[in-house]
Amino acid sequence: MSAAANITIKRLSSANEDEFFRVHGGGPCHCVAWWVPTWEGWSERSAADNARLRRGLFDANVHDGYLIYRDGVLAGWCQAWKRDAFAKLAAQFGAASDDDAWMIGCLVVLPAFRRQGVATEALEMVLDDLRLRGARTVDAYPKRGAADADELWNGPESTYARFGFTVVRDDAKRPVLRLSF
Repeated sequence: MSAAANITIKRLSSANEDEFFRVHGGGPCHCVAWWVPTWEGWSERSAADNARLRRGLFDANVHDGYLIYRDGVLAGWCQAWKRDAFAKLAAQFGAASDDDAWMIGCLVVLPAFRRQGVATEALEMVLDDLRLRGARTVDAYPKRGAADADELWNGPESTYARFGFTVVRDDAKRPVLRLSF
């Protein structure tokens, strides 16, 4: 990345919901994978189903992350929210309830901005903001052995390791990483 690049983040809010939908384009997920109660039936869900769920979250004033910009251009998305809001996480990973625990469920950089340090710089800003919001711990769930960047929707494990995340539940496919403040 050139020294002139300027990475910024903005908390998702009712004022920038349209930007969220631009990041997710016509893709099927709309970053609701962790909001559905189980993985059962996930592959049968349509993009319209997921967009409706996302709109319902927005209507309930749930703005669960950060938009990422490079030089003022929308470059990605990071889902970061209170971990206890996601029942699926507790069920899948055995997470004990903790009001001060947050999670990063998604860290996606749009293809034109990949391999430029965007994810690393954005994650540093997100972690700083979560700390200010009272997070004592932040969990992440990267996918190990992903064949290509499109499978890394949780962010690469190596990026989290740079910030001191450690493995708290090892798994060959999806470890749980944690950073404590």
